Amino acid sequence: MDILSFIQDAAAGAGAAAGSQAAPPSTSEGLLRMLPMFGMIFIVMYFLMIKPQQKQRKERDTMLAALKKNDHVLTTAGFYGIVKQIKPEDQDLTLCIDERKDVCIRVSKSSIAGLVKASGTPEGETKTETQEKKG
Repeated sequence: MDILSFIQDAAAGAGAAAGSQAAPPSTSEGLLRMLPMFGMIFIVMYFLMIKPQQKQRKERDTMLAALKKNDHVLTTAGFYGIVKQIKPEDQDLTLCIDERKDVCIRVSKSSIAGLVKASGTPEGETKTETQEKKG
């Protein structure tokens, strides 16, 4: 038994207890009673699912726009690499996987999963640790 039918039964019972002889609700009345519930469900879904996804997309776009040479990144395929060449107008970049053997691949910017270490951070320190020290 769901909450809506419980509330409707309780309201019908209260009306019958008061002694009023009301006709059973028509389909349009039932629909009008359900519209506020659908509105509340949509609002909850917006704040629980849509808004956080928009925030993540905005953070990802900011991270991709801020990529620069010598940043250490992780691709969606699981490759760790160092950005060797990047142009803001291009949709791809050159990623060096093995510096000793000069193994570089060209990947799409959308295939970058995350920034492991920014080029300006000291060795052994991640970007988040640097931000925590500043704050």
